[in-house]
Amino acid sequence: MQLDFSLAEESDEPPTPTIFSVGELTTRIRGLLESAVGEVWVEGEISNYRRQTSGHHYFTLKDAGSQISAVMFAGDARSLKGIPLEDGQAIQAFGRVTVYEARGQYQLVVKRVQLQGGGALQAKFVALKRKLAAEGLFDAERKRALPTYPRRIGLITSPTGAAIRDFLNVLWRRQPSVEVVLFPVRVQGTGASREIVAALEAFATGEGIGPVDLLVLTRGGGSIEDLWEFNEESVARAIARSPIPVVNAVGHEIDFTIADFVADLRAPTPSAAAELIVSDGGSVTRHLKQTTQRMQFACRNALDLLTGRVAAARRSAGFSEPARRIREYQQELDRRMSDLQFYPETRLREYRQRLEQFRHLGRSVGTAISLTQERLEQKSARLELMSPLATLKRGYTVTTDGQGNVLRSIRDVQGELVTRFADGEVKSRT
Repeated sequence: MQLDFSLAEESDEPPTPTIFSVGELTTRIRGLLESAVGEVWVEGEISNYRRQTSGHHYFTLKDAGSQISAVMFAGDARSLKGIPLEDGQAIQAFGRVTVYEARGQYQLVVKRVQLQGGGALQAKFVALKRKLAAEGLFDAERKRALPTYPRRIGLITSPTGAAIRDFLNVLWRRQPSVEVVLFPVRVQGTGASREIVAALEAFATGEGIGPVDLLVLTRGGGSIEDLWEFNEESVARAIARSPIPVVNAVGHEIDFTIADFVADLRAPTPSAAAELIVSDGGSVTRHLKQTTQRMQFACRNALDLLTGRVAAARRSAGFSEPARRIREYQQELDRRMSDLQFYPETRLREYRQRLEQFRHLGRSVGTAISLTQERLEQKSARLELMSPLATLKRGYTVTTDGQGNVLRSIRDVQGELVTRFADGEVKSRT
């Protein structure tokens, strides 16, 4: 590194200053202000309110110590929905801080307005959310799984909004074969909630529409007023009643509606909904290709196994020496035919011998039975003479105690007695 110690010639003239025009300076200030502050929420009280015939609203937003000029253009004023802009009204305004170059003053260009303290709509939102949560409509257990490969999707949205274009572009790029059934509805303004409920019920019955695998409810972002129809209780309950899984894709990532909590899946944007509900065509193709390869491998293995078995069968005696095997079978058949010729005569002699043996055995058994019967009769006669029953028949009796013991002495007589005769018993007690 070289250091230059030479002395430069000094100039007596001062450096030329940068000179801005008023417009250039104002533009530069506006750029700095917009980049440094940007979009903000501001809370204050309206004063000096006036509405032009163009539909634009001009007012001052002030608090105890400061004030700022504000303007709400006609296009954004449609989102007011009954919120009064008038002197003395306390509001919260959302907009961009910029510079009104014609006058060189900074101002707030208002995009959204709500009543101070969170606004009436926000309070209504919180109350309904708490009510439906207590009923279990937000519980994870009632959320249904989405079909892995939906073939027919019901789409409930405005046919002219940007949401439908974003959704369909992503959906058909990922899965061109999916069929979409559009049910056009208003997604903003009084009465839109009734149209949304009617669409959900129409898909539930399928009348005139046919079955679908999945429902997508979508629109772009906006203020709480713009999205309010998706916070209506009727819409929430219609989603809960739907027999078809429902995906809610309303607004942007930061926007939440009651419908988000009731739906089976909440998608942050319409495009994200399309990505979540269908698989990428390329990944499906790869999966099918891998499955096909596995099936081909399995088929090749099975074919190789069968080919080996056929080869082994061909090497066996049955295939290599068929003529010899046939001759062996013929010899075996001849042998069995020869045996069959002599079989009846031989078996007949055997049967005659056995029959004669059975006859002899029968005569021997008959003689033995007669002798045994005579002996049995003799012993029965002797037993009859010696039987106690014979004694009873001659008029004698036998007396026992309650346990059946024969009483042989007067000393044994006590308690219950049983006196047995030849034809019955008599019980008595001493």
